[in-house]
Amino acid sequence: MSDYVMSMPKPGTAEEFQRREIATPVPGAGQVLIRQDAIGLNFLDVYHRNATYPWAVERDLVPGSEGAGVVEAVGPGVTDWQSGDRVAYTQPLNAYASARLIAADRLVRVPEGVTSEQAATLMLKGMTAHYLIHSTFRIEPGMVALVQAAAGGVGQLLGPWIAAKGATAIGTAGGAEKVALARALGYAHVIDYNSEDVAARVGEITGGKGVNVVYDGVGKATWRGSLDSLAVRGMMVSFGQSSGLVPPVPMSELGAKSLFLTRPTLFQHIADPAELQHRAAEMFAALKAGIIRAEVSQRVPLAEVGRAHTALENRETTGATVLIP
Repeated sequence: MSDYVMSMPKPGTAEEFQRREIATPVPGAGQVLIRQDAIGLNFLDVYHRNATYPWAVERDLVPGSEGAGVVEAVGPGVTDWQSGDRVAYTQPLNAYASARLIAADRLVRVPEGVTSEQAATLMLKGMTAHYLIHSTFRIEPGMVALVQAAAGGVGQLLGPWIAAKGATAIGTAGGAEKVALARALGYAHVIDYNSEDVAARVGEITGGKGVNVVYDGVGKATWRGSLDSLAVRGMMVSFGQSSGLVPPVPMSELGAKSLFLTRPTLFQHIADPAELQHRAAEMFAALKAGIIRAEVSQRVPLAEVGRAHTALENRETTGATVLIP
């Protein structure tokens, strides 16, 4: 069977993905060829597909930013990897492929006991959760954090990880099923944003004080409630916009409570190969210790990626989805 990619001829809808046959890539100097077992699905892929994040190419963009598989060949100068090694990665674009090339220093080793599917779902979401609670706003015992979309891919990791650090995690979710899931993950409180006022409930839970930090990957639909939920000198971390872009925030909105606002992204936190290896090691250690879980909720053939995008955008998924070449 020939290799292939799922590409977009131009920015557009999920129905416009095209399967394109390719010759099996040959690794050049410093490169590794991976035969992919599983590819993670993320809202970042949607942003690339529809050009929320502008395209750097004229056509035939291949989305996808995380995956896992087996090394099939290495190029000149590569000494850290050999054929048969199980590896995973996260980097922008080109993951929607049955086989792909990647720079050797962007790979991490998949530990024994961790499946390719687990690794593929964790590389972007897991290391996002890692930098959010260790670097962007470091969680300490006794703190209170609000996580928007607690039943989503990153939210399912943030809640139990925050709780394991001795802090209180408050989550939001839409509907009884997702609320129950978030509670089972270790959130101390879960607010149903379909039927409750998030900021008002946060005020009740915290005795009017508000939370130290909000981790908000939803964006347009939630930013107002996120700001209103913060305590004095709290920080709003806007790390995504699955509901749309956050409108401009007047500085006076922050001055009322001396708030902090930041918009970090993962790839500035793993650009250094040593930092990539450090974060991946701590993330996999948390998985093996049972602090976080990597459960795949949906498996979709890569050739049907359009269907997976539609389900993700319509909020019909819970937790992680993997694409299988």
